[in-house]
Amino acid sequence: MKTVDLTQATKSLSVYADDLDDEPLILTVKDQPVAALVSLKHVDRESLALSTSPDFLRLMQAAREEVERGESVSLDEMKRGLA
Repeated sequence: MKTVDLTQATKSLSVYADDLDDEPLILTVKDQPVAALVSLKHVDRESLALSTSPDFLRLMQAAREEVERGESVSLDEMKRGLA
């Protein structure tokens, strides 16, 4: 993963954006990540909004925990229950 310390970032933002590939550029301060520059070439706005929403991320984490505890149903079970 590419990183650049903000104190060493001397190029214009547009140059960093033009150099983006499929991986983000992580901006750091004293070796700690503080921001990321991410290409949106293959990302729709809804996916971007959801991936950065704290509420959505909490829902996803809760769902993963339910699956780990065995508190989920398969798609087939769901279909049978609705039939």
